[in-house]
Amino acid sequence: MNVYLRFLIIGFLFLLLVLVRAFATDLFYDPFVIYFKNDYLHTKIPEFNSFKLYFNIFLRYVLNGLISIGIIYLLFQKTVLKFSIKFYIFTFVVLIVLLSIVLELQLFESYLPLFYLRRFLIHPIFVLLLIPAFYYQKKECLN
Repeated sequence: MNVYLRFLIIGFLFLLLVLVRAFATDLFYDPFVIYFKNDYLHTKIPEFNSFKLYFNIFLRYVLNGLISIGIIYLLFQKTVLKFSIKFYIFTFVVLIVLLSIVLELQLFESYLPLFYLRRFLIHPIFVLLLIPAFYYQKKECLN
């Protein structure tokens, strides 16, 4: 594939990640958006529908993950694709279990565990970590 076309598609995929973030409140159920925008230090956790929340987090994670894996594939071809898919699946399982434990057992002494677990699940943070790691690995293998 032409290098310019690849980078054009990568740019489009990054734009898709931005659009998912921009329209997230319209597309996905998340009662914690308003909670973390307001006075979360002094208010209680809002009521939420567990199934609807976990399902929407799953949908958002899958959408961000597929776009991110597309970016990784276009940058590094097939060399790291299988690892990336396994990484995204493993991290989702671990993070969603931890989030459900925090929410269902109401471990709210601090808002930080809920805030960061949710953040890792709904934002494409892993692509920002994996791209430099794979680039470094590729660079080291060539030396």
